Amino acid sequence: MPGLVRQVRGQRLRERQVRQTMALRREVRTHALGGEEGVRAAYTAHGAELYRFALRSLHDPGAAQDVVQETFLRAWRAADRYDPRLSSLRVWLFVIARNVVVDHVRSLRTRPWDRDPLDASEAPDLGPAGVDPTDRLLRGWLVEEALGRIGEDHRQAIVETYLKDRPYAEVAAQLGIPISTLRSRVFYGLKALRVVMEEMEVNP
Repeated sequence: MPGLVRQVRGQRLRERQVRQTMALRREVRTHALGGEEGVRAAYTAHGAELYRFALRSLHDPGAAQDVVQETFLRAWRAADRYDPRLSSLRVWLFVIARNVVVDHVRSLRTRPWDRDPLDASEAPDLGPAGVDPTDRLLRGWLVEEALGRIGEDHRQAIVETYLKDRPYAEVAAQLGIPISTLRSRVFYGLKALRVVMEEMEVNP
């Protein structure tokens, strides 16, 4: 009997969590990007820096403006998928903008006739991954936000060993734990970080 009670309570808890998640997504759609006012507010807050990001990547003011417009269009269409618990609206929009930039560059490479014939320059070389150096800044934001969503012990282990590049022995001594424990925290911390990063890498 107690087991059945726990099972029923667990089911109710899961149902309540689902309802809360759905309500949160509806609220985000209404207030973050829902309706003309939400889109206008998001554009006012982030449009200029999204344009600068696209311009640095493409070196084409017209294309950069197209990227910004497409970014907000994709964001609007995927607004119900945005979860503020995973990333800020700013980071989410930049991830979308990066994807739009990559799509634009790929389009130029496969359809060179779409390029301005008076422009002798080649399509922007964004490297093997299709991104410019600005992408490293975006990745930094994503990592910073993702680190805030894993356990404190795992986060500390990753920051001290990976980001600060400190020797394991030194970090373990400072924390007062065996090196094997530190290695375990780093291993499982990186696994957790990858999961969070995958959730944050939105591609509408």
